[in-house]
Amino acid sequence: MPNWRELLTIAPGPGRLDPGRMSLGALLGGINVLLVVLVIGGISWVAVDLLGDLADDQGMARVQVAGSSVREDIREIADATLLATRAMAERPTLQRLWREQRVRSLQTYLKRICQADTITGCALAVPGSPPILAGRELPWDDILDASAEQGERLLVAPTASGDPLVGAAATVPAGSSESPAARLILIRALDAETAARLSKRAGMAVRLLNYNTFADEEADNFTPLHTVALGNGRLTAARLDEPGVYASSYPLFASTGEPVGLIETRLPVATVESSVDALIRQLALVAALLGLLAGVAGIALGRWVARPVRQLTLAASRLGQGDFSTSIPAGGAAEVGTLARTMEDMRRSLVDLTGTLRSRDAEAQAVLDGIVEGVYAVDRDRRIRYLNPRAAELLGISAVAAVGKFCGDVLQPRGDGGVRPCETDCPILKARSTGSARATERLAPGSGPSRTTVITSSGMVEDLQVQVIRDETELEGVRRARDSILANISHEFRTPLAAQLASIELLRDGLDNLDPQARRDLVLSLERGTVRLTRLIDNLLESVRIESGQLGLRRQSVALVDVVDQARGLIEALLIQRRQTLVVDLGESLPAIDGDSPRLTQVFVNLLANASKFAPEGSTIRVGARVLAGQVEAWVEDEGSGAPDLADSSIFDRFYRGKDEEPEPTGLGLGLWIVKSIVERHGGQVSAGRTSDGRTRFSVVLPAARPE
Repeated sequence: MPNWRELLTIAPGPGRLDPGRMSLGALLGGINVLLVVLVIGGISWVAVDLLGDLADDQGMARVQVAGSSVREDIREIADATLLATRAMAERPTLQRLWREQRVRSLQTYLKRICQADTITGCALAVPGSPPILAGRELPWDDILDASAEQGERLLVAPTASGDPLVGAAATVPAGSSESPAARLILIRALDAETAARLSKRAGMAVRLLNYNTFADEEADNFTPLHTVALGNGRLTAARLDEPGVYASSYPLFASTGEPVGLIETRLPVATVESSVDALIRQLALVAALLGLLAGVAGIALGRWVARPVRQLTLAASRLGQGDFSTSIPAGGAAEVGTLARTMEDMRRSLVDLTGTLRSRDAEAQAVLDGIVEGVYAVDRDRRIRYLNPRAAELLGISAVAAVGKFCGDVLQPRGDGGVRPCETDCPILKARSTGSARATERLAPGSGPSRTTVITSSGMVEDLQVQVIRDETELEGVRRARDSILANISHEFRTPLAAQLASIELLRDGLDNLDPQARRDLVLSLERGTVRLTRLIDNLLESVRIESGQLGLRRQSVALVDVVDQARGLIEALLIQRRQTLVVDLGESLPAIDGDSPRLTQVFVNLLANASKFAPEGSTIRVGARVLAGQVEAWVEDEGSGAPDLADSSIFDRFYRGKDEEPEPTGLGLGLWIVKSIVERHGGQVSAGRTSDGRTRFSVVLPAARPE
């Protein structure tokens, strides 16, 4: 049996609503009725829910007000009892009988008084003597104890059983030493008769509970409500579904804080909900009448709306059969008229559609021709059907000559061992099963050098498959250069590390028998290797900063002599190792330089290390400077023969190394590039050349600091 979701599914099929078998008028009428019923039903449901909440709030409020009213009535009873007690204690007759200690007369007098004014019991008590009692039998021991603790106002809960008691106490003056002052106590019981009077005034059932009796009785549906009220110490109300009442509980406490009793009020739920039930019946009747009226109006409206739609449907059917001379009838609602005008415009547009398609085809061709990357398309036999100009240029063939040929014969891909991957690893075949594929291939077309490309192939669409060729020949060259640089870096690090390891092994093996000079030489060799490694690392880090644009300068007034002294300290080990002498002649009147001291120190470290590397052992390296117009020119000279391409500015290029064999293992080709970068960022220039006396000189021109 189909479920309700399947029955409401608007689609052809058994047990389902089929719009194709229904008229538009009937469908609109049914939808109208459904919407009206849903709207009215939703509003009614919300209204009923809100009325239920309002009824609950009203019931809760009524029992709360009743509980507070009963509490005030009990307070009035207590006040009236206190006034009556004070008035009785001041009566001359009572005082005289007490002074004369006429016990029987006092009993008779008290009995007569207790019979009036709803007094339940009276007592005249003196500490240490039996009290004089009158009225109903009451738990006078509990009452006397409460009187001693609570003062003139009393609230008593009998410990055994009985109703809660409210009373008052007043002092009867002493007449003599034989008749000391006594306490007159009047008690009123909060019994069923009192509860009935309070119920009549409150307008609902009221019950007055003794706290001790409540605590000893078994739990019922009202017990949680009373427990919460006692715990909170205030009025508490709730709806109790099991008895079907709204109830409130108001605890009574003595002046000492001791719980005495509970005021319970009850209001039947049916009393409040009767009006809600009547309103629900009225809402149901209104919903049914509105649904009926909506159905009649919906059918009439549907027929009126459907008439021009039927005419428009007939015209559209003729247009679908190719009769473009058919006129489109206008009329009906605004949407139908808009649809008719749109169909008329569409009919007119069909005439121009062929021309538009030709124009779009030309635009698509222009887009493909303007793409930077190569694009070609093949059929199921992988024969080329289209080739854009970029692909033709990349493959060295014209588009006309390539069309109809097998793509492998045009691209000439070469795999490992010179084998063509057309049958084993072709991205076109992979894309037919996976939807897309990519492969890196080396192409060797008939004309031109071989090229490294990335070919991305799409899936087959209507017997045509498109591929995109991206030329990565230059990128491949960059990768090879990167690998070469990494190999050189590894070599440059391995050489000093191997020398240091050898020195450490020699020092360890001959630590006890080597002479001091030999040990000094080994330590000096270690220091020289460490300096070289440090310089390599500094140059690498500095080149990264320069390349990424993170080389910042902190300009300040810098003394050139301080910069040279710092550079000398950093390469001192290299000079000692090669027994070279550094002569610094900067003059005393040389002005300060406007620059970054650590960066300039690195410039002279690289220049001095380069001079030490190319100069002969035991030779002299000179540092000099002179003042130009607002600038300072400093130079580093060595006695080496210098590189044969010294005058070529390419020696300052990144990763440049000399063409001939150098006196030491080649470096990374970063030192002079870093020198040039730092100097140019200072606004200066760097150059290299030979002096008249045959020395190699590297000159640095830097801006002088402005005098303050």
